[in-house]
Amino acid sequence: MGNWLPILVLGLTQFVMVLDGTVMNVSISAVVADLGTTVSAMQLAIATFTLTMAAFMLAGAGLGTRLGRRRTFLIGNLIYAVGSLLTALAPDFTALFLGWSLVEGLGAALVVPAIASLAAFNYSGRERALAYAVLGGIAGAAAAAGPLIGGWMTSTLSWRYVFVIETVLIVALILPLHQRIRDEPAAQQQGPFDWLGVVGSALAMGITVLALVSASSWGMVQPLDPPFTVAGFSPTLPLVILGGLVAWAFCSWEEQLTRQGGQPLLGLDLLAIPQLRAGLAAQMVLYFIVAGSFFILPLYLQTVLELDALQSGIRMLPLSVCLFAVALIGSKLAARLAPRLLIRRGLLMACAGMVLLIAAITPEARGHLFTLAMAVIGSGVGLAISQIGNVNLSAADACRSTEVGGLQGTAQNLGSSLGVALAGTVLFIGLAQQLNTTVTSSAVISPQLQQATAEAISSGVQVVPSSSLQQLMQEAAVPQDQADALLQDYSSSKLQALRRGLGIVLIAGLLALPLLRELPNQPLPR
Repeated sequence: MGNWLPILVLGLTQFVMVLDGTVMNVSISAVVADLGTTVSAMQLAIATFTLTMAAFMLAGAGLGTRLGRRRTFLIGNLIYAVGSLLTALAPDFTALFLGWSLVEGLGAALVVPAIASLAAFNYSGRERALAYAVLGGIAGAAAAAGPLIGGWMTSTLSWRYVFVIETVLIVALILPLHQRIRDEPAAQQQGPFDWLGVVGSALAMGITVLALVSASSWGMVQPLDPPFTVAGFSPTLPLVILGGLVAWAFCSWEEQLTRQGGQPLLGLDLLAIPQLRAGLAAQMVLYFIVAGSFFILPLYLQTVLELDALQSGIRMLPLSVCLFAVALIGSKLAARLAPRLLIRRGLLMACAGMVLLIAAITPEARGHLFTLAMAVIGSGVGLAISQIGNVNLSAADACRSTEVGGLQGTAQNLGSSLGVALAGTVLFIGLAQQLNTTVTSSAVISPQLQQATAEAISSGVQVVPSSSLQQLMQEAAVPQDQADALLQDYSSSKLQALRRGLGIVLIAGLLALPLLRELPNQPLPR
């Protein structure tokens, strides 16, 4: 590669974007303690971070076409740096939510589509294929290093330093060097920007995902503690239906705008391409698996095994390392084997790893089985992910790479948001139901304590270490025999709920297999 500087700048930006999410997952317990918040609040923050990116990724792609990709890349990095600094200095959860979930998410929504299109413009032929391979490898490296870097920073210094370093990297390296990236002149667009499409797509995804996140406290069907009810039922499912209706209205508007000769936010003709549609579906499901697993695993490691962030990162390392290594191998296999075969095998392997992981979720952890499960999941996801970029980008003309990049980013981050939302919701609802059933049927726990527990459960149950619950009961002067019984009930209910959270991830992976039929059945040209 004769001109390596553009891919270095783009790759460094990619590293920062991927690192950010993995760090927050492994630091959940530390952030909860530092900011005095809850795990369910962190579920909301993590889901909203990827949701913000998904909701505005198409807008970022559209603005990149109008303003110029490099200029959009610059603006997005500036916004991201501001968000990172706000997160590093956050005094409470509200500030963290604003800086990380919203401001950083908006910055990333501008940057991610620009990375794909700038790489395509700066390189051609075999250099372009190498550039995409480098970007994929850097993303894998960030995913591999994220839990370890975040765990080490959190355990030895503070989770805040990760965001300080991100800010420094953007300000000191990425912004000064961005002008070395070549860009074509901004396209002359006819008509106004499709702001109504931006609002429609953001509302459709936002209503759906946030309703699913809130189901842990609202209830899925029967109301727990919702702000309002719909005909006596929880508002969760009605809001999900409303989100679907808004998505339908968005698609209708985009079709109307196209017929009128305007510039729609999303060219729906792209979704009519079978290869691209299947590639986006595969990408969404794979990131659903990764995000759902990365939300559940730290909770198991830190609230059941009571490991610190660094120890948790080490336990999760086999997943990340295998994902990275097999992704590199998969890029070589793509020259001889069809994407459909590789992606199907990867998804099946990831599902097999989920089965092993559910079996490994025990009070003491089955060490070798847990490590094997991590390696199998990482290998499966890595094999499948290695094919996605080429499948999607080869499905449409090169002139539409920015639109495809926006769709890729939307699918990736929407899958991540749904993974965190559904896995977390199943975890919290399962914990509440199991604990309520176990406590009310206990012969040791007094009726008064059973009633107090039921009232506490009615507004949602938090995932906390058993030692923290034990301390709370000591402070409340709960009799020792009843405290022991309640602690045992909580611990067993938590394990069951964690398994259920992983179970919904497994089910999503299995249900996605029929969606892969339209993937190419022959090796793609390199």
